[in-house]
Amino acid sequence: MTERRAILSGSVFEERIGYARAVVHGDRVYVSGTTGFDYAAMTISDDVVEQAAQCLRNIEAALAEAGCTFADVVRVRYLLPSREDFEPCWPVLRKAFADVRPAATMLECGLADPRMKIEIEVDAVRAVR
Repeated sequence: MTERRAILSGSVFEERIGYARAVVHGDRVYVSGTTGFDYAAMTISDDVVEQAAQCLRNIEAALAEAGCTFADVVRVRYLLPSREDFEPCWPVLRKAFADVRPAATMLECGLADPRMKIEIEVDAVRAVR
């Protein structure tokens, strides 16, 4: 039987909407679209670069709980309401993914809250260590 386990971050959105920050299914880890909220304080910066950095901290915590790191990420999706905000985030994103080189997609779309300027979703494969 394949392992299936939900990872929760404590975000109020998970409870209100009914989803998990990440789901581990066998050797796969699926991290939900993650925004720049500091889930402990439920605050969010006005700056897109700081939001991107917080997204990555939130994702890193979910990956760690699943037994992964950014090195295990095989796909990343970037969602932004304004495509002009994507390039300023590149240095922060490069720190996480430059050595990994996951498959990537950037989409311009509306997000659930107007304060959100970026959302990042990743899929990872847990390496045998």
